Amino acid sequence: MKKILVLFAFILGFGLVANAQSKPADFKFESETHDFGKIPMGKPVTFDFKYTNVGEEPLIISKAEASCGCTVPKYTSTPIKKGETGVISVTFNAAAGPSAFSKAVTLTSNAKTPIKVLYIKGETVAASSK
Repeated sequence: MKKILVLFAFILGFGLVANAQSKPADFKFESETHDFGKIPMGKPVTFDFKYTNVGEEPLIISKAEASCGCTVPKYTSTPIKKGETGVISVTFNAAAGPSAFSKAVTLTSNAKTPIKVLYIKGETVAASSK
């Protein structure tokens, strides 16, 4: 009987220790895609992707890479604690001729999903002359 109680206590203790591990950092974005609509060529536009750390650990973004040189991401470089918010600001400069565009910004972090991709899209139109 003592062996059974000891075994039960051991299993129960192991289960509690396994559950006590904290959740890793994790993103919760307000939006992961932004449509600029029609924008004039040669005029940079910016959108702020806002997010909250919904994990237990501090969230650290180590890198943000754009899919081309016409897109520049800037991000909060300090660790974001549980419940705090951060911003990834993406600027697109439409220098090419009038056309539709779709660009990606790839984030690398210590989040539960370490690679996250944000998207911007829209259409460039010729700038109106006045």
